[in-house]
Amino acid sequence: MIKEQKIHVRVGDNVKIISGFHKNEIGEVIRINKNTGKIIVKGVNFKFKHIKPRTENEVGEIKQFEAPIHHSNVKLSN
Repeated sequence: MIKEQKIHVRVGDNVKIISGFHKNEIGEVIRINKNTGKIIVKGVNFKFKHIKPRTENEVGEIKQFEAPIHHSNVKLSN
């Protein structure tokens, strides 16, 4: 059984990244996962996923998405 973590931010809050590669960037919280303690911030921590075509008619593509950040690496921004 996974214990839910208490998280100090809510969906819609503006937060500032305080550590890591995206330090000092500001964004809005989109989603919270209480089981893992991670949040997704709009416009921060983009990752790329390369998708191969499954059939001959399809075209491969590169999808871009925001990856989660641990809630301890952000603070509320004014």
